[in-house]
Amino acid sequence: MSTPADIAGRCAKAYRLAKGGASTQEIADELGVSTDTVLRDKKRFPTAAAARSHLLAHHAAQAESAVRQAVTAAQAVAEARPGYTLVDDETARRWCGDLRAAADQLAAAASAFADYYPSATC
Repeated sequence: MSTPADIAGRCAKAYRLAKGGASTQEIADELGVSTDTVLRDKKRFPTAAAARSHLLAHHAAQAESAVRQAVTAAQAVAEARPGYTLVDDETARRWCGDLRAAADQLAAAASAFADYYPSATC
């Protein structure tokens, strides 16, 4: 079963192909769907582009929120100075492991971002 995101993506592709002059049959062949599906998708064209745009905006907002939360968390950890807090060895090992794991995840995310947006990195 197709998700709304799948349908919106398929409609957007069908719309681009149709704008390029492709026939219903050519669009169906390209997308691997029936001509009936293409005809049904054509009825959605105006809303498909809007839905795709909405999904992209929603994802960007989620990413923005996640980055802000990560920055806020990093600032809170820096201000708390856990390295200068007296705790038992088990807690110290756990904190160290948690911080290193989080740092590795953030470094991987930053690397992926730099790969995708090389001109935006410093």
